[in-house]
Amino acid sequence: MVSPNYAIEFLLRTLQLYTPSRSEASLANMLKEACVNELGFEQAHIDSVGNLIAVKGTGDPKIMLCGHMDTVPGEIPVKIQDGHIYGRGASDAKASLIAMLLAASEFRKQRGTIVFAGVVDEEGNATGVKHLVKSKLPLDYAIFGEPSGIEKITIGYKGRLSIRLTCDVGNSTHASAPWLAKNSIEEIYGFWDAIKSLAGNDDNRGRTNSISCSLTEITGGSSHNVTPQKCKITVDIRIPTITSCDKVLEELKRIIDRTAAQKAIKATYRIEDKTEPFEASHSSPLVRALSLSILDVCRSRAVLVRKTGTGDMNVLGNALNIPVVTYGPGEPHTSHTPNEHVGTTEYISSIDVFSRALFHLSRLHNNGKNVTKNKI
Repeated sequence: MVSPNYAIEFLLRTLQLYTPSRSEASLANMLKEACVNELGFEQAHIDSVGNLIAVKGTGDPKIMLCGHMDTVPGEIPVKIQDGHIYGRGASDAKASLIAMLLAASEFRKQRGTIVFAGVVDEEGNATGVKHLVKSKLPLDYAIFGEPSGIEKITIGYKGRLSIRLTCDVGNSTHASAPWLAKNSIEEIYGFWDAIKSLAGNDDNRGRTNSISCSLTEITGGSSHNVTPQKCKITVDIRIPTITSCDKVLEELKRIIDRTAAQKAIKATYRIEDKTEPFEASHSSPLVRALSLSILDVCRSRAVLVRKTGTGDMNVLGNALNIPVVTYGPGEPHTSHTPNEHVGTTEYISSIDVFSRALFHLSRLHNNGKNVTKNKI
């Protein structure tokens, strides 16, 4: 049994390492060494994109525990105060990552195979999980570590479509004679207003079932006294499970083409990211196992939630078509903030939840196989 002091000290060590996206090597090496020398994994290696992959046990079921090693930029002093652990990544998502790792270290090898994956670039372009998908690991189930709260299981995430739109008015002029040319910065707001119509006005659907649009970046102009010929914006669109990226993209293209024709302006766009929405089966052995473990540890029924964000679960769940959920300690709304933290008690309890979930999942999986054999 992993002691609370060891678990807290381990998490603090990871928080002391500053690991923004694509700078995760120090943490990967630390975890690799711990897997082999302290935690009883038979093998551990760092793959070609920087993911840490460690394996323990043999046979079925094959369960992947996957957390990301990267954080958003910005360092936060690491400390324990008033029952909370503070630091960049404390909530999103090093507490989940280490809780899963420590739970896996307690898993009895005879009950199946655990694949622990610490992936890179989740906060960026999902390089790590996309590489995992390409490697075609033989898996039966996967749990992703993200802050959901100790009694909540995330079963759904919105998809994401990010585009970079360029507006080109064809020429520019001296700022003292703005009537001689169109202004691309002014004109591009017409495109943005039109794109926002994708979100619609149906408040009855709720946030998890509605499209949302955010204008996240804008660049334009070449000089302080010249009107801008070109302007570029980045638009982040989140897509609910009731539709798809392709359907939204079709409508987006119609909006951009129509607006460009109305304004007699050239407009082009490129897709920066395209991740389909995903929702897990509510009745899978995985959801049942995690729900039972929450009942065991917290003495309360699990709450199934859908989030408005997008996660690595989308990529792997859609690609492999296996039961997948996301779970972990922490309050999601503190993620990416200067006050990022996780409750110490919640973190310690989550290790037990993960551990119990592996036990229940192995039992349910193998009981299901036995029932099938008996029917045959």
